[in-house]
Amino acid sequence: MKTAEVRVPHARVFVALAAVIVCAATLWLARGFTFYFDEWTFILPADTGFAVLLQPHNEHPVMIPRLIYWVLLNTVGMRSYVPYMVVLLTLHATTVALLFELVCRRAGEAVAIAAAMLLLVMGAAWENLLWAFQITFVGSVACGLGALLVIDTHRRTWLAMILLFGSLMFSGIGLFFWVAAAVWLLLIPERRRNLIWLAPVAIAFGAWYLAYGHAGAPPKPVSLMANLGVLPLYVAWGLGAAVAGLIGEGGGIGLALLALAVVALGFSWRRRPPDAFAIGIAVALVAFYAVTGVNRAQLGYQQSGAGRYVYEGALLWLLLLADAARELPWRGTWRPALIACVFLACFNSGVLLFAYSSAKTVQMQRETADLQALAAARANPCLDPHAAVDPLVMPQVDSPPDYYRGVDRYGDPATGIAQARGTDYDRALANLLKPGCA
Repeated sequence: MKTAEVRVPHARVFVALAAVIVCAATLWLARGFTFYFDEWTFILPADTGFAVLLQPHNEHPVMIPRLIYWVLLNTVGMRSYVPYMVVLLTLHATTVALLFELVCRRAGEAVAIAAAMLLLVMGAAWENLLWAFQITFVGSVACGLGALLVIDTHRRTWLAMILLFGSLMFSGIGLFFWVAAAVWLLLIPERRRNLIWLAPVAIAFGAWYLAYGHAGAPPKPVSLMANLGVLPLYVAWGLGAAVAGLIGEGGGIGLALLALAVVALGFSWRRRPPDAFAIGIAVALVAFYAVTGVNRAQLGYQQSGAGRYVYEGALLWLLLLADAARELPWRGTWRPALIACVFLACFNSGVLLFAYSSAKTVQMQRETADLQALAAARANPCLDPHAAVDPLVMPQVDSPPDYYRGVDRYGDPATGIAQARGTDYDRALANLLKPGCA
């Protein structure tokens, strides 16, 4: 008996309950978090008109995240970060459920449950689980998986087009799900005519990029040729980090695990050649790190192993490795051994997620001190209107008057929090006041 033949009673109920429990636990871990770093670009935009929705964030289209933040800011305001985390974790739970459905169709319920659990508690992808701003990437993944699932039903390709539009309106990550879908359909002769449904997505994204997206390009201190020179290592490191993230590991061990994953795929595909879906996912996986590297390799090849990229890469790896896992035997000592491996991987990832949440809690204490310093300095005649309160965790807040306008409109996120006193508070207050002013 193979793992693909295993039937698990109430498998969907199990995945749903696990998602609720893990997301609730993650929300509890994030109970002391507040708005951080890039989120302030959504809260304090220079332009408050409708056109701001079309503005890029680091070349990413972020229409839907901007709209979500606009709705939340104008309803619950900034006094609680919980609603923002609820949106993120709902999208994450949706992604887990969609991954289960897609893998279940290809490799059976047992493999699908394992894949869902590995993604659910992926501590190596902590940025996408502990920072509400990452609805940008997680929302793209959820919509992109939904599009692939619709295509797998062999009907309603128009719905897949809508979901791919949604994926790209969350972030540019949607581009790689478009690539996976396009390659998939292209390699199936009887379905090539459905490619016409994907054309409007590419045209709309191209038009948006020419009109708005290129203006959001981050500074590139290194030339394109220099980035291309380091690109192979950038891609390899990212692919390895994504594989290692499946078991809660990272760093150099990722390259060894990448080699093992490639061998496992090669052995599986030698016995059963990859179908169009697998080829599409493989192309999207490599394209994801290659395109990212062209734009980001100047930051160092290790940057491809950042948690916000591990999430997408690991998910695509799960879709690929499910093909190999479906052929594993499910008898004798194999059964407890496979279950133990998945459990240990999930446990290690869960521990890693807890460790990252603890580290971010400390970071949020510094952010809280910054917010309280801003509140204390508001009436001080020595306040510098062009001061940056904290270039490390709040570099986007470089205009206290803009921040105060946001607080007046949406509420003070530092309200109700115990007053911070210490080096972080003193440093932030000193940053806000004019030097030498008494």
